[in-house]
Formats: sequence, structure tokens, C-alpha cells
Amino acid sequence: MDSTPTAWSDADAYLADLLVGHDPDLEAALAAQREAGLPAIEVAPVSGKLLNLIARISGARRVLEIGTLGGYSTIWLARAVGPEGRVVTVEAEVDNAAVARASIDAAGVGDRVDIRIGRGADVLPTLVGGFDLVFIDADKESNTIYLDWAAKLGRPGTVIVLDNIGREGEIVRDDSADPKVVGTREGLRMLGEDPRFDATALQTVGVKGWDGFAVAVVV
Repeated sequence: MDSTPTAWSDADAYLADLLVGHDPDLEAALAAQREAGLPAIEVAPVSGKLLNLIARISGARRVLEIGTLGGYSTIWLARAVGPEGRVVTVEAEVDNAAVARASIDAAGVGDRVDIRIGRGADVLPTLVGGFDLVFIDADKESNTIYLDWAAKLGRPGTVIVLDNIGREGEIVRDDSADPKVVGTREGLRMLGEDPRFDATALQTVGVKGWDGFAVAVVV
């Protein structure tokens, strides 16, 4: 079989069917997001499950998410922290937050989720630190701002996941004028050079195309 976007998507669908399965609450959250006209930029099902597993493996009980969108990944994280855990999720758009709130509540994890509305650069300085895991999936131009706050609001051992680092391979272009590529490169450089982090990154192919994510620990 040739390595093509169609093959990547088919393989992703196969893995999601095999390892994630049918989930009415998550599927309803995606349907609500589509009906509201939000962009289809949420994490793929296999990536949502990966976030859930990372949170559970790390024993996370306090999670910070930067970029709520329709609440799909938030539900995955809220399930991982358990009834006594807490997810604080930051969303810049009021309409997005309303869609997310309804879906999160409908999924039965609303009591675990605190949605803060506003731009990350404004909201993050108001939060109390001590987060066990930080998931960054917002505007790429602000990646270094979010990483800096992830370190400040974390502790030694805090896990950080930075999404969308592949950019269809454009990250290798140091002459790119695309602000998302520039922001991604700057975030990766910060993870590699800032002594507060120990990190690696993986490029991925799948239903979302050619992309990837970085995983770091605060040292």
C-alpha cells in the first residue's frame, strides 16, 4: 500500500474503531461542534485517547488545557482526572466556550471542569499553580507564551503536551513567513533550549494529515 493521505486516514479510522470504539458522549460533542459551525480542528479520536492515557499514567489530578474549542479533548482529560480531579480550560471565544460547556455537562464531567474565558496571555497569570499536566492546543503564534506559563504554573515532573508541531513538514523551513509555522518553530526551539524543559517530539500522519506533538516534562 502506498503512503498517502487516504491511507493515513483509513489507518487512523481502523485504529480508532479498534482501540477507542463507539462513544456517544464524545460523538455528541463533535456533532454539537459541527452544528455550531466551529472549525474541525479538534484532536483525532486516537489522540484524545492518548491524552487520556498520558494523564492517567502520570497520575494527573490537576490539568490545565489551553484551547478548549468544543470541549472534545476536555472531556477526555476530565475523564482521566477522576471524580476528585480538576481541569481548568482556557478559551478565547465566548461562543466556543458555550458549546463546550453544554457538551462537557452532557458528558457527565461538568463538575470537574472550570472554563476560563479570555485570551491565554490574560487568563494564565490569574491561575493558581501546581498543575500536573498542561495540554497546549491554541494559537501557535503564542506557543512560547503558553510554554512559559506552563512551566510557571507547573512543578518539577509536570507533563506538557504541545499539539500540532508537524505543520505538514513546514517546520524545517527557517524562511517560512507563515506565523503558525514560525510560532511552532519558536516553541520547539524553546523546548530544546530552555533549561526548565526536557522534551521530545513526534511527527504523525492520520486523519488530521501530517502533523505531530511534543511531550515535555518540567525539570
